[in-house]
Amino acid sequence: MTDSPDDFIPTRQSLLSRLKDWDDQESWRRFFDTYWRLIYNAALKAGLTETEAQEVVQETLISVAKKMPDFKYDPAIDSFKGWLCYQTRLRIADQFRKRRRAGAQNRRASDETARTATIERVPDPATLDLAAIWDEEWRVNLMNAAMERVKARVSPEQYEMFYLYVVKEISVRKVATRLGVSAAQIYMAKHRISRLLNKEIRKLEKEGF
Repeated sequence: MTDSPDDFIPTRQSLLSRLKDWDDQESWRRFFDTYWRLIYNAALKAGLTETEAQEVVQETLISVAKKMPDFKYDPAIDSFKGWLCYQTRLRIADQFRKRRRAGAQNRRASDETARTATIERVPDPATLDLAAIWDEEWRVNLMNAAMERVKARVSPEQYEMFYLYVVKEISVRKVATRLGVSAAQIYMAKHRISRLLNKEIRKLEKEGF
């Protein structure tokens, strides 16, 4: 039995409730698939390396797992978006502290010039506008989730027309030539998928995404 498009991302309440069971591998997989790139990209834009950002993803998910048994999600108190941002912020700060400690150890074995260069390469977490970074990445992740839902609802041909014309910004003429379709078909695909996409975005926002 395959999942329906609406099952791609359950409501936050239902998913978080199922995460209380550490043995529910399917729910944890969905959680990871939904949010790992959001956490990873936010960490990169905060100034971490790819390796450090991967560690942030891992440590954030471990932190979430540890909190789940006693976690009570109340949207009236805080949004899931804000809660996950806070967990990610803590892990990003951990990575900066690790980098500083490593820099201090290296400075003891280097000259004064190397010491200055190392210090300058370590951003100050207090100066990072992580909220703005998180908001931007959240919107991207929301759009990607909505796109996945819509992709499951339309034909591959329609989706490819939309993707090439709207997402890749290839001209109607070139898309029509490449796919062997008419301009009218491309415009129709754009109209239909754009409407579905807006609907899915509103639905995801209502779910608490």
